[in-house]
Amino acid sequence: MPHVTDTHAVKGALKVLVYSDDVHTREQVILALGRRPHPDLPEVEYVEVATEPVVIQNMDAGHIDLAILDGEAVPAGGMGIAKQLKDEIYQCPPLVVLTGRPQDAWLATWSRADAAVPHPIDPVQLAEAVISLLRSRVPAA
Repeated sequence: MPHVTDTHAVKGALKVLVYSDDVHTREQVILALGRRPHPDLPEVEYVEVATEPVVIQNMDAGHIDLAILDGEAVPAGGMGIAKQLKDEIYQCPPLVVLTGRPQDAWLATWSRADAAVPHPIDPVQLAEAVISLLRSRVPAA
């Protein structure tokens, strides 16, 4: 059963949407990043999503700080969703696309994603991409 984190559970937490039709991919992303990807950042709350309409609904609501979108998801791939979000949401939060392979990075560029990480997920590479993008969402102390 998909787990949606209570949006009021942790004050000041960063909200990261994780989209994939595959529960195992969502689990891999969350395990790779953990509750606090970097000591300089607040804790992260995850919003797990398995369908495109729920991604759009969450992103339109404006409470997401970063989204990780599985480019291999079906029927709606993360790259197409990323392009739609960047085209339709003013000041769209940063987007990370999980590509099928490193050679697909050009597709992530087309989608206007802020970063691309290939499958299989490398926890270090994913964390580096997410940390650099989340830092831009946190006010300087």
